[in-house]
Amino acid sequence: MNTLNPQATALSLKQLGYLLAVAETLNFTRAAELCFVTQSTLSGGIAELERTLGVQLVERDRQRVALTPVGVEVAQRAQSILSASRDLVTRAQMAADPASGEFRLGVIPTIAPFILGDLLGCVKNQLPDLVLRVRESQTAALLQELEQGALDAAIIALPIELGKLQAFTLFEEKLRLVAHKNDPMCKGGPVALREVDTRRMLLLEKGHCLRDHTVSACSASQRDTESGENSLVEASSLNTMVQLVNSGLGCALLPDMAIKAGLLNNTEVQIVGLRSPVPSRQIALVTRRSHPKLNFIDRVLCPMFKGDHAN
Repeated sequence: MNTLNPQATALSLKQLGYLLAVAETLNFTRAAELCFVTQSTLSGGIAELERTLGVQLVERDRQRVALTPVGVEVAQRAQSILSASRDLVTRAQMAADPASGEFRLGVIPTIAPFILGDLLGCVKNQLPDLVLRVRESQTAALLQELEQGALDAAIIALPIELGKLQAFTLFEEKLRLVAHKNDPMCKGGPVALREVDTRRMLLLEKGHCLRDHTVSACSASQRDTESGENSLVEASSLNTMVQLVNSGLGCALLPDMAIKAGLLNNTEVQIVGLRSPVPSRQIALVTRRSHPKLNFIDRVLCPMFKGDHAN
């Protein structure tokens, strides 16, 4: 296959979706499941796409499935095409009323449990025609889904590299140092973060942005915290980390919203006073600059999502 079919301009978005599923799974069976079609339908769609473009996109035999170099390039471009097509559909459907229809929101795990209840209730009361669908995942996955058009916006913590995405800052949140009540740090007055032995600092597992924020905040104390490799214990969630601190295994930096929500209740974990500067993170709503509801996100959703945290 080396000549461009003159009908290549009539590309099928469905076939491009099939290609992205194959690129993600490198398995025709799982790709078909992702697309809710039979394997034969997906294989036929890929073959038709290859005939339309006049190039081979996928190498497959009984042992392996792989994209050809041109297949990789087409898949990358397909992500942008499908994202733009979703935005186009949304723009057409919501032109009359941006506060109606479906809005897909991603939230990171260190924020979701502490704001979603109030947020969903607020949207239901103030925007009854807006169907808010929420997905909880780590930052990198949410940003990828945003770029691909699978999400409309995401609530994440800054700083982080956003590429072409646009961030609307919602509020700044302090990070609180916590330790077991018998820890020497809980016996005296406020301490400086640089005085904390960072080898005792517990971290979330890799992929959580709070891990990066903790490492960044502590980097002035000891250079070996820059990667967090010296942490002996890594937690999968804030709840697990609090229990580790409660067991006397170390100290941790926790989001202020988590503590206000009662994360330390029924434990012997206490807040350790910190001298200025107190570490913090910026909570932001991130979306695509091309999103058809950009003004609605900025003027309606952002003020609503700030809630009682904006102070």
